[in-house]
Amino acid sequence: MKVYHTLETFKKLPNAIVTSGTFDGVHQGHQKILSRLKEISKNVHGETVVLTFWPHPRMIVSEDSHGLQLLSTIDEKIQLFESLGIDHLIITPFTRSFSELSPSEFIQQVLVDYIGTKKFVIGYDHRFGRNREGSFEFLQKVAPSFGFDVEEIPRQDIDALAISSTRIRKALLKGNVTEANELLGLPYRFSGLVVKGKQLGRKLGFPTANVEIKENYKLIPVNGVYAIEAVLRGQLYKGMLNIGIRPTVDGSNRTIEAHLFDFQEDIYGEHLEIRLLHYLRPEMKFDSLDNLVRQITTDKEIAQAQMMDK
Repeated sequence: MKVYHTLETFKKLPNAIVTSGTFDGVHQGHQKILSRLKEISKNVHGETVVLTFWPHPRMIVSEDSHGLQLLSTIDEKIQLFESLGIDHLIITPFTRSFSELSPSEFIQQVLVDYIGTKKFVIGYDHRFGRNREGSFEFLQKVAPSFGFDVEEIPRQDIDALAISSTRIRKALLKGNVTEANELLGLPYRFSGLVVKGKQLGRKLGFPTANVEIKENYKLIPVNGVYAIEAVLRGQLYKGMLNIGIRPTVDGSNRTIEAHLFDFQEDIYGEHLEIRLLHYLRPEMKFDSLDNLVRQITTDKEIAQAQMMDK
C-alpha cells in the first residue's frame, strides 16, 4: 500500500475506485465498504483509493472536541488499511479552509482533479463538503457530469451489521471487550513506550511494563483488569493488564500496566502494543498487599484459562 500525506503528492490514476471518510476504528461496517471497493476494483482492473483526514474533522470544526476519544490513531489506521489490502491511502490534512470546500468544489478539486475518480463508493448516509452539505442524492445528480459513477452501501446492509464507532466506544467504556472486539472484527488495541514506574509489581512477584500513551485523544477503556496479548519486537506474548489508579497502594494517577506471562526482560524505552482479549474484573482496593497478590494470582489463572478456551 502506498501512503500519501497530502493530495499534492498523489499521482492521478486512470481508473481510481475511491471511498472517503474518517474510518475511526476501521470496524466491520467500514470493512464492508472496503470489501466492496476491492470487489469493484478487481472487476474493472482499477486501483483502490481510500481518502481519509487528519486531524479528525471534529478537532477542527467542533467546539466540544476537547473530550474527543478516538478508537484509532493515524498510525493504527495505516496498519489496518494495509492489512485489508488497499492500494492507496491518502491522508489529507484537515484544515479550516479544507472544511469550507463546497460539495461541488470537493468533487472537482479532490475527487476529479487530484485523484481521477472513476467510481466513488460511500457508506449509507455519508455526508461531505462544507457543513456536511453533500449527500448521496447530490452525488447521483452531479456525478455523470464529473465523469464518474457513485455507489452507496445500502441502508439495510449497514443496519444488519448494527455497527458504529460510537457503539464500540460505549462498549469499551463499560468494559464490554467481547462486544467491542466483535464489532471491530479484531481485538481493540493501543500502544506506547514502556516507562519506569514505582516497580511495585516486581516486588509483589508480578513485574509490569508501565505503558505511556502519547496520543491524549486515544480511547483508553474503563479501569479494571484485562486478559491481553502484547506485541513486543514483533513477538506475540500473553499477559494481563491493569488500567487504573492502584488504590491499594494509594495511587492517584491513572496508569496502564502490563504483566507478560513468563517474561522477565528489561524493556524500558521499548514500544509495546496491547490487544485486549477479555475484561476480568473492575479495579479494587484490598486491605493488604497479601490479599492483592492472591487476587492477582487468581486473575492470572482466569486469564490463562480464558486464553486456552479461545
